[in-house]
Amino acid sequence: MEITTKQLRIHPGKIISQVNKGLDIIITYRGKPSAKIVPLEKKESANSNKAEDLLFGIWQDRKDLNDVDQYIRNMRKGRKL
Repeated sequence: MEITTKQLRIHPGKIISQVNKGLDIIITYRGKPSAKIVPLEKKESANSNKAEDLLFGIWQDRKDLNDVDQYIRNMRKGRKL
């Protein structure tokens, strides 16, 4: 199924319900495919491995960081005006 960004903005609930039914949705922007919404596979296992998650644990190899939250706070301090 193909939809425009305007349709995504106006009818998000209908689109999510279509995705929940198993449909892949391609979002077009100015007539060109821009993004794809696909159903999320349920992976609810009691012993899930964090190494499988690419976004989680990106700091795990950094030996110099004990507290990632504090590191991010310090990094953002320079942004305040």
